Amino acid sequence: MRSSDVSRSAIPDASSSWPASRVAVSGAFLANGLVLGSWTPHIPVFASRLGLGETQLGILIFVFGIGAVLAMPVVGAVMARFGSKRITLTLHVLLSFALPLLILAPTPWLAAAAILFFGMTMGGMDVAMNSNAVSVERRLPRAMMSSCHGFWSVGGFLGAALGGVLIARLGPVPHAVLVAIVMLALTVPISRHLLEDRDPSAARDPSGAGGSAEGNVSLRNGAVLTAVAVGVCALLSMVPEGSTIDWSAIYLRDEVGASIATSGFGFAAFSATMALCRFLGDGVRDRLGAVLTVRLSVVIGMAGLVLVASAGSLPLALLGFAVMGVGLSNLAPVAFSAAGNIHGLRPGVAISIATTIGYSGILVAPSAIGFFAEHFGFRPVFLGLCACLAVVALLAGVMRGADRSA
Repeated sequence: MRSSDVSRSAIPDASSSWPASRVAVSGAFLANGLVLGSWTPHIPVFASRLGLGETQLGILIFVFGIGAVLAMPVVGAVMARFGSKRITLTLHVLLSFALPLLILAPTPWLAAAAILFFGMTMGGMDVAMNSNAVSVERRLPRAMMSSCHGFWSVGGFLGAALGGVLIARLGPVPHAVLVAIVMLALTVPISRHLLEDRDPSAARDPSGAGGSAEGNVSLRNGAVLTAVAVGVCALLSMVPEGSTIDWSAIYLRDEVGASIATSGFGFAAFSATMALCRFLGDGVRDRLGAVLTVRLSVVIGMAGLVLVASAGSLPLALLGFAVMGVGLSNLAPVAFSAAGNIHGLRPGVAISIATTIGYSGILVAPSAIGFFAEHFGFRPVFLGLCACLAVVALLAGVMRGADRSA
């Protein structure tokens, strides 16, 4: 019997909405978001120190994305055999050193090597912790994936909101070292309670199909196609998120007139509303269903993009990023929940497929945005991103699997 087939009544965690395993995986999400949020206010200073223009910075961001996309399928394959706990913890420790290595890089070539490592550890940990969250969610009576991503947004908010101020007061290197210390400290409580979800049958069936019935070729091929479709929706919904992570600080500084200390406030506003709505998102999905939740979210996200593109002042731009956070908050969590519940694939394998495709939007696509922004400006770029969300609304039906009972 596979672990995912065990009834809730046989699982101790099911009696509580917040078992220790849920708290631990939420802490992993928070730590992952903290590092990425802390990187955001470093970007203008980092680019200035190395003399990088938008195109050159976009290339480095592309390298970051390549590292993440390369790591994701490898992590998914390893998890199919060994589970997600050990891999999540290992990548958490490695990610702790990524930001200091990048900030200390003295040349663009060494920065490229450091940001490749950053991307590999960030992307690999993302797959592992999402897989662990699906395993925990299956042991609970209600959805919880959105709240996990909410903790990621809390981490992003804290990193972005405090990062600019701490960089201005302490300097880039002390700030990066401080983030590393906090990350390493978080591994202690997380490691004690993170769910062990290794499936013993994986040693006999490493393909990821999960047994003779689910190993049927036609079923497996259909499951893979479904995972790919979910991944495409994730990709298109995460392109605007990636643009905010990588370019909001530069947009606010160069086109809206924000200072270095306030340049991270765009991502902070985005992360704050995203976190709030992700904590509410599980209840919304339970009531409205995944498909309607996605379509309503898309409309709000497009409104935020229009506000950002038309902003003539910092307050209006921050409002636009905040509205974007509301709209985009639950698109990725619903997609990953849908991927983790695809019949015919182990959660780790399905999530690695969806995240590999999806995170190319948040990690690779912003490099192209840097190219277009350098030639046309950020305003038309943000406005054009509405097309991505419109396609997500049309394809929202593939997210229906997120409503499947555990």
